[in-house]
Amino acid sequence: MNRRNLILLTGGTGYVGGRLLQCLENDGYAVRCMARRPETLRARVGKNTEVVFGDCFDTASLSTALAGGVHTAYYLVHSMGAAGSFEEKDRKAASNFAEAAQAANVRRIIYLGGLGEGALSPHLQSRQDVGEALRTPGVEVIEFRASIVIGSGSLSFEIIRALVERLPVMICPAWVSIAAQPIGIEDLVNYLVEGLDLPYAGNRIIEIGGADQVSYKDIMTEYARQRNLPRLMISVPVLTPRLSSLWLGLVTPVYARVGRKLIDSIRNPTVVRDPIALELFSVRPKGVREIIARAIVNEDRQFAATKWSDALSSRGEQSSWGGLQFGNRIVDSREISVDVSADVAFAPIRRIGGKTGWYYGDWLWQARGFVDLLIGGVGVRRGRRDPEMLQAGDTLDFWRVEAFENDKRLRLAAEMKLPGRAWLEFEVEDRGSTSLIRQTAIFDPIGVAGLLYWYLLYPVHKLMFAKMLQAIAAKCRDESAMAK
Repeated sequence: MNRRNLILLTGGTGYVGGRLLQCLENDGYAVRCMARRPETLRARVGKNTEVVFGDCFDTASLSTALAGGVHTAYYLVHSMGAAGSFEEKDRKAASNFAEAAQAANVRRIIYLGGLGEGALSPHLQSRQDVGEALRTPGVEVIEFRASIVIGSGSLSFEIIRALVERLPVMICPAWVSIAAQPIGIEDLVNYLVEGLDLPYAGNRIIEIGGADQVSYKDIMTEYARQRNLPRLMISVPVLTPRLSSLWLGLVTPVYARVGRKLIDSIRNPTVVRDPIALELFSVRPKGVREIIARAIVNEDRQFAATKWSDALSSRGEQSSWGGLQFGNRIVDSREISVDVSADVAFAPIRRIGGKTGWYYGDWLWQARGFVDLLIGGVGVRRGRRDPEMLQAGDTLDFWRVEAFENDKRLRLAAEMKLPGRAWLEFEVEDRGSTSLIRQTAIFDPIGVAGLLYWYLLYPVHKLMFAKMLQAIAAKCRDESAMAK
């Protein structure tokens, strides 16, 4: 397809739609995004992407969104997260969209539905009913049907991760052994993009999946293996998907409402029966081991790029005890304002560790290092390379410098023995005549042991980090006063 042809993307604020939008922009396509709340999307799109208002239950807005020569429309809308029945809403929304697309002379609709055959769950049946509702005469519909989507941030991956991380022993009813064919988010997006260039041949249903047919138990076992989590899975003939979905609400309440609808659909095998996708497209999907590994790596990459001043302000007030949850990670952040320039505020941070020490409770840091040595860790023997300057990759006591921007940012990754992974980050923000120092402790717990470690030691960590930040602020004020 000519990249100058206009593409309409619905669902750009969703998980798949957001990933697809990035790919289309990177490939140079002309994109128009339709959203019910355009203001939430405008800050996330490229400068050449148009964002317009559109609601599938507002036919006038659909006509406006599809006007102006839209060649292909991606339909990635569904109401599964809404309260109450979503099936009729989805059918009506798809029917409205199809009629508006036909009136606007759209050439092709690309839709992402779900795999499954026979007596389907309400969720899977709705996905396929939407595809049928889109197939209005005059507009070609390419319906991709996929199984579980795995990627950093995907709902299926988040639920699997939450279960494995929190439950050392899992009761696995029969439905956990039902076959699925999970697909990685990158492979899925590549299929959606290549759908733009598929030769016209009328309506098509194309089944897509990863390289492996596995069960949900297999997926959880592989995630546990990659996270080094010993897990006992006990198979039982009871616990229906409905009861299991209610139990899910107790273990992973943040995903409960949508997760229950997904769990209810697990009784249906979701595997590829027609391999035509491998003939029509250049995509060669990855297996479950690789897509889980990539999800973990991509999550780390996105997490490392987080600017905590933005992330924390978007989350509102911080909880008074235990820190904030960012995915699987727990974050405790605090800040203090000082009447000095950014370079003066950052100077004590730049010198932290080694002979300078940690500004508060050095004997506690030494004790922690001694314990680390006893259990086979690095302890605090390493000190630091230079007393004044740091660079990425330097060792610093039992930390390693992961990121360093002089006068702005220092990020340390822990190398002591822990039931998880830990980081300590300092940011200095120049505010003219004052500077803001932000100190953020991050912990990525592994299993129940990691959660117990964080919460049992949180009072100690809270005291140490609060006093450390106060001492850093006092130090830079003293140094500023001495320089005058």
